[in-house]
Amino acid sequence: MGPDTLPALKRLPSRPLLRAPRGALLPSMLMFGVIVASSGLLLMIEKGILAEVKTPPPRGDVAWRRAGSRGGEELELQVLRDVRNRTMRQVCGQRRVARSVWALPPGARRTLLKHIIVNDKYRFLYCYVPKVACSNWKRVLKVLDGRLDSVDAKLKMDHKSDLVFLSDLSTEQIAHRLRHYYKFLFVREPLERLQSAYRNKFGEIKEYQQRYGMEIVRRYRQDSAASKGDDVTFSEFLRYLLDEDEEKMNEHWMPIYNLCQPCAVPYDFIGTYERLQEDANHVLDAIRAPAYIKFPEKQAWYKPVTKETFQYLLCNTPQGLIREVLPKYIMDYSLFAYSLPNITSEYCRQ
Repeated sequence: MGPDTLPALKRLPSRPLLRAPRGALLPSMLMFGVIVASSGLLLMIEKGILAEVKTPPPRGDVAWRRAGSRGGEELELQVLRDVRNRTMRQVCGQRRVARSVWALPPGARRTLLKHIIVNDKYRFLYCYVPKVACSNWKRVLKVLDGRLDSVDAKLKMDHKSDLVFLSDLSTEQIAHRLRHYYKFLFVREPLERLQSAYRNKFGEIKEYQQRYGMEIVRRYRQDSAASKGDDVTFSEFLRYLLDEDEEKMNEHWMPIYNLCQPCAVPYDFIGTYERLQEDANHVLDAIRAPAYIKFPEKQAWYKPVTKETFQYLLCNTPQGLIREVLPKYIMDYSLFAYSLPNITSEYCRQ
């Protein structure tokens, strides 16, 4: 970072968020500009933790058009993976970042160990992330262990039974598996994952409406008496997230970084929701799963978050609110090579 960077950051920008710089894609295709979402990151910057964090430019920027002209999707995928690997090395190499499970604070370590599922038969560890196809991955694990006949079995997923987590094992057993087993996780665009959690939990699950919805409405709505927690707005949900400590959030909206600690666990593969089928097949090949086991197709009743609905929701949410929430998920955007959302007025008018 240059000497003028921090003073500039201390002045909160009044312009629309994230206008990508021209010429962002250098010949190496890796040196993307540093993007900082708000002054809430200043402390981490001053400590040197985020000094080298990079994210790709927003979709639609000239950088992506250039990438497409040089080889299409496969080249773009390689660029993203290279950005992710380089950023992880830079961020995880910082002196203050825990680089082993045992160096994590106790609370962070407990969260991590509760989210890593163990399969001893095929010798792998899977860190599950809610709202990133984790139910289907758990189906696959149960089939691999003979606990379920088929990944297509029509039953409600029990997310705990017939599964072994690292938190169930002794320190020696944990260390052995972390050292010798294949390790993977799947990630998703952070705000899209939040939207999926919001639609599912507050639109369909009464338990979440009563436990979280009513509390959110009580906190952030003047007239809340008539609400049953099933009418939480996305803006109210984001305001709730602003007041939450990332390390104490519900797992469905806790940042992936906090759930799976990619600096403390050297994952062999990080798949994405955007390439779910291809990346799932890669993992099944890597763990040498039987050929008859296929990753489940999306259920017919499932209504995915489309690019159109995602952008509509973002463009109809106060920009300032999104700008304030982004720092809580900046590590997910940066480490997993996701572009920060384009919510400029020009883009939203299209």
